Amino acid sequence: MIAAPELPSEFAFTQDTDTRFSSDTDFSEDPDGRSTTSAKGKGGKKGKRGAGEKGKGGKGAGRINGHHQENGMENMMLFEVVKLGRSAMQSVVDDWIESYKHDRDVALLDLINFFIQCSGCKGVVSGEMFRNMQNSEIIRRMTEEFDEDSGDYPLTIAGPQWKKFKTSFCEFIAVLVRQCQYSIIYDEYMMDTVISLLTGLSDSQVRAFRHTSTLAAMKLMTALVNVALNLSINMDNTQRQYEAERNKIVAKRANDRLELLLQKRKELQENQDEIENMMNAIFKGVFVHRYRDSIAEIRAICIEEIGVWMKLYSDAFLNDSYLKYVGWTMHDKQGEVRLKCLTALQGLYYNRELNARLELFTSRFKDRIVSMTLDKEYDVAVQAIRLLTLVLNTDEVLTPEDCESVYHLVYSAHRPVAIAAGEFLFKKLFSQREPEEEGAPKRRGRQSPNVNLIKTTVFFFLESELHEHAAYLVDSLWECGAELLKDWECMISLLLDDPLPGEEALTDRQETALIEIMLCTVRQAAECHPPVGRGSGKRVMTAKEKKTQLDDRTRMTELFAVALPPLLAKYAVDAEKVTNLLQLPQFFDLEIYTTGRLEKHLESLLRQIREIVEKHTDTEVLESCSKTYYALCNEEFTIFNRVDIARSQLLDELVDKFNRLLEDFLQEGEDADEDDAYQVLSTLKRITAFHNAHDLSGWDLFTSNFKLLNTGIENGDMPEQIVIHSLQCTHYVILWNLAKSSEGSSKKDDMVTLRKQMRAFCMMCQRYLTNVNTAVKEQAFTILCDLLLIFSHQMVSGGREHLEPLVYSPEDSLQSELLSFILNHVFIDQDDDINSTDGQQDDEAVKIEALHKRRNLLAAYCKLIIYCVVEMKTGADIFKQYMRYYNDYGDIIKETMSKTRQIDKIQCAKTLILSLQQLFNEMLSELGHGFDRSSSAFCGIKELARRFSLTFGLDQVKTRDAIAMLHKDGIEFAFKEPSPQGEGGPPLHLAFLDILSEFSSKLMRQDKRTVHMYLERFMTFQMALQREDCWLPLISYRNSLQAGGDDDTMSVMSGYSSRGSSIRSKKAKPSSISSAGTSAVKRNLQTPVMMPSPHLTSTAMRDPKRGRDDSYMGVYALPHEQPQPHQHPQHHQQMPQHHQTPMEYKSRRSTGLMEEDEEPIVEDVMMSSEGRMDDLNEGMDFDTMDIDLVRYTCASVYFMICLDFQIMRRQTDGTLMYY
Repeated sequence: MIAAPELPSEFAFTQDTDTRFSSDTDFSEDPDGRSTTSAKGKGGKKGKRGAGEKGKGGKGAGRINGHHQENGMENMMLFEVVKLGRSAMQSVVDDWIESYKHDRDVALLDLINFFIQCSGCKGVVSGEMFRNMQNSEIIRRMTEEFDEDSGDYPLTIAGPQWKKFKTSFCEFIAVLVRQCQYSIIYDEYMMDTVISLLTGLSDSQVRAFRHTSTLAAMKLMTALVNVALNLSINMDNTQRQYEAERNKIVAKRANDRLELLLQKRKELQENQDEIENMMNAIFKGVFVHRYRDSIAEIRAICIEEIGVWMKLYSDAFLNDSYLKYVGWTMHDKQGEVRLKCLTALQGLYYNRELNARLELFTSRFKDRIVSMTLDKEYDVAVQAIRLLTLVLNTDEVLTPEDCESVYHLVYSAHRPVAIAAGEFLFKKLFSQREPEEEGAPKRRGRQSPNVNLIKTTVFFFLESELHEHAAYLVDSLWECGAELLKDWECMISLLLDDPLPGEEALTDRQETALIEIMLCTVRQAAECHPPVGRGSGKRVMTAKEKKTQLDDRTRMTELFAVALPPLLAKYAVDAEKVTNLLQLPQFFDLEIYTTGRLEKHLESLLRQIREIVEKHTDTEVLESCSKTYYALCNEEFTIFNRVDIARSQLLDELVDKFNRLLEDFLQEGEDADEDDAYQVLSTLKRITAFHNAHDLSGWDLFTSNFKLLNTGIENGDMPEQIVIHSLQCTHYVILWNLAKSSEGSSKKDDMVTLRKQMRAFCMMCQRYLTNVNTAVKEQAFTILCDLLLIFSHQMVSGGREHLEPLVYSPEDSLQSELLSFILNHVFIDQDDDINSTDGQQDDEAVKIEALHKRRNLLAAYCKLIIYCVVEMKTGADIFKQYMRYYNDYGDIIKETMSKTRQIDKIQCAKTLILSLQQLFNEMLSELGHGFDRSSSAFCGIKELARRFSLTFGLDQVKTRDAIAMLHKDGIEFAFKEPSPQGEGGPPLHLAFLDILSEFSSKLMRQDKRTVHMYLERFMTFQMALQREDCWLPLISYRNSLQAGGDDDTMSVMSGYSSRGSSIRSKKAKPSSISSAGTSAVKRNLQTPVMMPSPHLTSTAMRDPKRGRDDSYMGVYALPHEQPQPHQHPQHHQQMPQHHQTPMEYKSRRSTGLMEEDEEPIVEDVMMSSEGRMDDLNEGMDFDTMDIDLVRYTCASVYFMICLDFQIMRRQTDGTLMYY
């Protein structure tokens, strides 16, 4: 029997081994590798048999794993049998048991190797090792033979072959214990050996060993729990039989039976004690350490299995000593482990009989469970809500605050979370439902048992203060409360019927909420998919779901076809209620009107809609009426003619009334009163709303509206709303005519008319861009952008070449006006928005609405850029606002940049650099040419350039041409304007090179040299020698082009890099380079950067460069007529500190510019090895050049080149003198 507190394992690690312990290793064994407490009944090293009994002869010699051998080779290993999973596990285990009965050492050796192989180890435990080695030594040997190159092992390997391995592995262990539960597991040998092996492996540093053995140990524990449970049941039965026999009278009592029952109970108690000792050994030796393992999968296995133990054998395990592990692990950092905790607890809370034992745990960890409903892992949040739903079975455990934290999740965008919260809400609020008497007729209407539940739903919806999210509430409750939500008859009764005696009537606000909920339930039943924002795409419906959908549509049509007209009549003056009610016919099965003989109700509905159109001027109500007519005017159904006649009569009256009122209104001119204007506006609103969904081209609305708009331009006193709706109505006229032309049903004259109307209307909108009223200008701008996009060159694509005459490209003046509008009305501060007046500046809703409107205006213009309707360069004025208005429009501007780059990378790059140039010019006009480069304005431009650079991504090949063009334009801009200080001063825009250097890291190495050569075309010789602060942008930019270049592009003349600028302390090797020819000099030499530290100077003879030659992209050299100066080392030591500024600045920038590259490559050719220098020299053709590297004892290293060398002497004041 295994003692409970101690672990009967010989798998200990001696002090002289290399094995490393995990952080949570149990050091219960002594250093000699033996358990501090011997296991019961163990003799020698392993069990009762001596080493001499472990031979391969005897009866068991011909069988391994229960399979016969041929010529000493086994047919199939136990691991292979389980891996294939083809054989019934029962027969596999029976074969092993048979082998164990013949020779238990051989069978146990096979079982040990089985666990080793299941861990993915290629090593094999031999009989010699099994007999003579300590268990810790065996594990160390297997660890050494483990293939550590691959992190995969059977439990983690992907593929169909290994998918079922875990299931087969666990099944094998369970069946093994079940088949051995009556004898073998009590022989004090097999289970002791297996438990010792698994305990030792579970403490290994090798993840595969630890993972596999923990899973095996936990499944072994689960199997033992089942055995213990059976023993407990048998003991109870035996005890009852014993008590029953003992309570008999003496004459009828069978003493032999009593002794037999007493003996049986004693045996069962001994077996129970032994099983408990095994379970204690596994729990303390494996679980206690591995439930906090560093690997989440291992922790999850432990928590999953302890949940099974507590559920199976609650008498032994369902107590605080075991529950605490689950409670602690609910704080695990991995969602997978937290999920296992919740699922384990669900199995416990599901059984109401166990709730009493969970009271202490619930009170201790309830707050944690409630907080997990907001877990970042949605799966965990769902299971936490479901667990709380089960906790509701316990009376008064959850406080109202706890419930409210779950209630609001019904509005979650994640549908599984919302549905789980809906189930919680339904159980909490709707569980108290009145039971219906059997055989009694079903109560309907206000008598329905759902009346109070529907009212409760309305009350909850109003109290949540998220009135616009009724669709989300309905979707959350749909799966658990569909029957309640589809009780439309009850809802109609609550709205139309008078309340019963003693019943409180619904308030106006409650009726509005009920109508909105009713509409959402109708939509959910008809469409059978969640609202926008929940779910991804439409799933395929099953046949049952389709039948339910058809039945629901039929039932709702039959109900609302009758009830809708009286509902509209009752709430005709309430715009919000009418708007929702008018949407119901969109979900009707219109065939029911004919098959159900409901034509009179259709007539009643059409009359009510007509009255609503005549009563209301609200845009939403009118659009709902228009959509209802559109839904009913379906040519597929027989009711079409009836509805079409009613619609035509209504429109005839509206158009005639509008023309009559408009004529009188225009004739009156300035004498028109407000009533006349209101009549024109209300009629125009109705016509515009209907024109959105219906083709009214037969009424010639363009002429009357254009006349109205033209009058408004001439007089300038047209009411704002009349102009806005007139623009919108004319826009619909253009679009409906275009739709006819696209279908090919229009004549040539109609095309010509449409072309004239479209161009005239665009000119009219352009004129209204200068209107004094902001709302009018915004409407004109939006319509103009839509028309330019629709009638752009892309309208002829897709086989619509016949629309070519309609293509319209905006003139430059129109493009300029559109851009000016954006700059003046979009890129403004929130407080400057003239729309947020009337004391509503502090109203957050008004500010959000204003921002939304400005975003729509910007998006409309950006679409013109993306589709090449306006020139891409106009986007520069948009892009330059990226940083300043990042919070408001950053996403729109970034997407525009991305789309333009996909269209034309080079033009996009030119636009980006143009935006930076515009900002630079604006800064110059504000600060003057003597600005400070540390100013916030200049730093802001540099930061914007850095952001632009990041948008190019990491693929330099794709953006190569664009980046090169960007540098070209930037260089040209920097040298475009002469110096305001006269000759010898820096160019006016030279500081722009500092901004341009932000893009140097995006250049490919070979392109940096080309750009550097292009830069030198704009430089004079004196520029290369300047070192004042005003020339730092040029120095910084040149250094950014040299850093990271290939070695063969680094010139010997410049020889200066960020690494070369530092003082060298290592001794340089002298080397010599000689080559012939001068053809490669112009290709490889670069302009020397005049820094205070010494550098290598090329003495190759070249003609002096006197000015810029556009035909030559070379460098400027020192005149060869100069005499040879001499430089003294001590001069360098006396230099003032400020002379180091250029070097420090350059070193700092070279690091920052490379932040997007994988690694800055800065090579100093003078520190290269001789072989590296030989490779470099292969690309250079010098006549004869010897380079001697001499190290001085001062703080710097000086290089002197001996040929026709020229040496410069640096004075202590930092200037250069030539001799």
